[in-house]
Amino acid sequence: MNTMTGSMEPTREAASEALAAFLPRAGRAYAKSRNYDFGPDTRGNVSTLSPYTRHRIITEQQIAQAVLQRHALSSAEKFIQEVCWRTYWKGWLEHRPTLWPLYLDAVERDFDALKADDVLAAAYAEAIESRTGIECFDTWSRELQTTGYLHNHARMWFASIWIFTLELPWTLGADFFYTHLFDGDPASNTLSWRWVAGLQTKGKTYLARSDNIATFTEGRFPDTPQLAGAALPVDDVIPELMKTPLPMRATPPADTNALLLLHEDDLHPESLPLNDIKLTGIAALGADTSRLRLARHLQTFRQAALRTASEHTSKTFNIPAMPFLPVPDAGSEPDMETLAADLKAFAAKHGSGSVVTAEAPVGPARKALDDLEPHLEAAGLKLYRLRRNWDAAFWPHATAGFFKLKNKIPRVLEDLELLR
Repeated sequence: MNTMTGSMEPTREAASEALAAFLPRAGRAYAKSRNYDFGPDTRGNVSTLSPYTRHRIITEQQIAQAVLQRHALSSAEKFIQEVCWRTYWKGWLEHRPTLWPLYLDAVERDFDALKADDVLAAAYAEAIESRTGIECFDTWSRELQTTGYLHNHARMWFASIWIFTLELPWTLGADFFYTHLFDGDPASNTLSWRWVAGLQTKGKTYLARSDNIATFTEGRFPDTPQLAGAALPVDDVIPELMKTPLPMRATPPADTNALLLLHEDDLHPESLPLNDIKLTGIAALGADTSRLRLARHLQTFRQAALRTASEHTSKTFNIPAMPFLPVPDAGSEPDMETLAADLKAFAAKHGSGSVVTAEAPVGPARKALDDLEPHLEAAGLKLYRLRRNWDAAFWPHATAGFFKLKNKIPRVLEDLELLR
């Protein structure tokens, strides 16, 4: 896949084709050229798999396995580390789950502040409408909204310019990315913006420089004199967070008959640790997007991904699918009591006494499961959340900086039997 468009296909076939196309370049070729942003029509130097891994239409473990079957770890090290960055961010947020709702509250406060500050509101409008006069920034702003994607290096430059040159709240920049990126997830998006702002690694900011942009865009933006010359850490709008243990997850008893519940964060149930669970039916749960203002292309993509995965899983396991439950429109929330009653009726019809689902990381899908669980229990259905072996192996090492986890990658890959 050499281009990204606003009409991506959220299917296994599209993900498999993207992986197959990238595999020959996943070794030293990737390490050599990965930092270059050649523009939206030339993406052959990166994988563009992140929109699929964000929803686990294809999983990190599948990608790592395919890459390591073709390349030695020594040559594919940089790409494997990039795959693990998203895992690291999720694991870090798992240890500090209160950051996500605090971030959402901060976004709302900053949107309210725009209403009271005409100068700030005008600067924000110029940024999202690609009218700042900073050519590279305006180009990336249009590209983000048109394609739902930006090269990782461009994301860092964009965030730095947003925070330190335009002096806009980092929270609103993170919101702009999250509501437009196909691969935006609560952990990697929010925490990456915090890192640029000097909040994630205290005092360490990222400053976009004109010469760096010129070099790694191969002269597409040769001169950007408007950029800030310094990047002082901004004030943190989120209180200091306590690190907490990973939540414990109960294991279903052997030979459990269960209804499988899909959600947007994990759409590859065949690779879940199902063990002796017998699936008798499938349903799909849409997350509450009422506070997130997702762009239309994201709403369309996620609903289609849920629907496609539900249909595929029904055929794969030869089990009936509950009539599809669409993701609620922005401004509405799912009625969990009614949903639990519907799931109980569907489960009873097909002989299920429990519900199993992939564990959802911190974010809207996790909140939806948390909101639904007490209603399921009241209806007599036990909810089991299955943690993937990949997450179980990596998340305990995501308590501090990335390099703690990075040093564990070879050992974890061995434990997961992914190294030749």
